Amino acid sequence: MTNLNIERVYLAAGIALLLAATLPRLFKDRAITAPMLMLGVGAIVGLVIGPTGLQTVSPMSHPAVIEHLAELCVIVALMGVGLAIDRPLDWRTWGSTWRLLLITMPLCIAAVAVFGWWAVALTPAAAALLAAALAPTDPVLASDVQVEGPTPGGAGSTEEDDEVRFALTSEAGFNDALAFPFVYLAIFLATESSVRSWFAGWVAWELFGKIVVGVLIGGILGDLLGRGLFRFPIKDARLADRGEPMAVLAAVFAVYGLTELAGGYGFLAVFACAIAIRRIERDSGYHEQMHSLVEQLEHVLTLVVLLLLGAALTTGLLDALSWPGVALGVLLVFVFRPLAGWLSLQRCQEMDRKERAVSAFFGVRGIGSIYYVSYGLTQLDLGREADAIWAIAAFTIVLSVIVHGASAGWVMKHLEHTRGRGQTGTAVRP
Repeated sequence: MTNLNIERVYLAAGIALLLAATLPRLFKDRAITAPMLMLGVGAIVGLVIGPTGLQTVSPMSHPAVIEHLAELCVIVALMGVGLAIDRPLDWRTWGSTWRLLLITMPLCIAAVAVFGWWAVALTPAAAALLAAALAPTDPVLASDVQVEGPTPGGAGSTEEDDEVRFALTSEAGFNDALAFPFVYLAIFLATESSVRSWFAGWVAWELFGKIVVGVLIGGILGDLLGRGLFRFPIKDARLADRGEPMAVLAAVFAVYGLTELAGGYGFLAVFACAIAIRRIERDSGYHEQMHSLVEQLEHVLTLVVLLLLGAALTTGLLDALSWPGVALGVLLVFVFRPLAGWLSLQRCQEMDRKERAVSAFFGVRGIGSIYYVSYGLTQLDLGREADAIWAIAAFTIVLSVIVHGASAGWVMKHLEHTRGRGQTGTAVRP
């Protein structure tokens, strides 16, 4: 990397740091959100600098650079999401989460893959990779519809009782890892011969085995770390008592690295670790300190990624976008996800009709999709289809940032107002 390009990276990082400190609060609950603004700033930067100046960090030219940056952003966000959830992990009380994961997500993957193959004319492997990349809802960009942070005690808090915020937060925590088996499905479709020779192994290891490894390592290490932070025998060594939140970053990197070395899904392990840590001493304010630290780092990384994405939009990233590709992005945001979410939540007794509709609609796409596209394309040589995948994914992310970002504040306020009327005697549940 030349000195000139290094200076541009430093400039982007400086802008992101400054804006990360000001934009989230300045644009909270507004139609124009910080991610939307960063995409716009990035687009202007791209027009000024031009494609040559951004070639070093272009997603198409150097997917590994964007892959690792997005990877770091996602694992930090997953730790924050796990710490923010007050509700203890339980099969019954997490019913809305399981429905979104086990019904909505597979339906969306199938719909995008079929449409990508049939209408966009992608090969089965490319269509599967695009579907897997666009499958997860984003734990990074969906903050306006998620729980804001840990509440001392957890049980009985306002956000813990908000089924919509809880469902969208917990779904985003899990499904960023659960998209991985389908990325590997795309890789196997492109690199292996007969499906019969690898399908059973894919189901056993990629679809189930790696998930089990991730959950076990994340849960066990999270429990051990939590006990060490709060209950270490030597009182002076208890970081929770000293109020030192830096331990949360150690947990993020250690758990992720160990799980990846063991062959499991590191994203899932980080989220499981956060849930396990949150379970220990639930009343402690130390959870808030840790969450605050990872949230600040997440904002910085998010804005850097969005700045680069915005710049790439005006320097060739959308050149391969076709009308069928546009249709695919529009259908995912307005039809596939809302319809699949609505169907999956029909038997969710914890939600009324409006809550089901809101939960189904806010399937925010973002940094996770960028990571999966980058990862998949570093493993595969798809030729010109790689440009089409980048273009469709980028368009869908931008569409989601605009549509979901502009509507989130108003929709959530309307939902809370409806609940308030219901509590004063107006029936709102079916």
